[in-house]
Amino acid sequence: MYTTLVILILVVCFLLALVVLAQNPKGGGISSQFSAGGAASMMGVKRTGDLLEKLTWGFAIGLVVLSLGSHMLTSTGGGPVRSVNQQRAMETKLPAPAAPTGPAPGASAPAGTSTTPADQPTAPTVIPEPAKN
Repeated sequence: MYTTLVILILVVCFLLALVVLAQNPKGGGISSQFSAGGAASMMGVKRTGDLLEKLTWGFAIGLVVLSLGSHMLTSTGGGPVRSVNQQRAMETKLPAPAAPTGPAPGASAPAGTSTTPADQPTAPTVIPEPAKN
């Protein structure tokens, strides 16, 4: 289905390019090369411009609709789309924080063990400044 839709989009793009090139801008264009051939004499000059304009709008709208349709076919409903960096970050496991080895804060030390000053919190040391005269 998707391949058929892509081929249809390419055909519409090709036809849209032909119709745009066939239009007669202010100073002439590819349609002026074929004016004696048949389209201008069969439908008249004014009618050819109307037909080309309607074809242009039709192909442009068709291209937008087909493009949105192809997006609907390929979109996944599995949640938000993530970038490669986000996917790698989700896959990377962070190491678990190290558990404290000392006694819990506020708990007394078990019998038979001594606490060292490194285990106990210390108050900040205040150094007095010399007095100024």
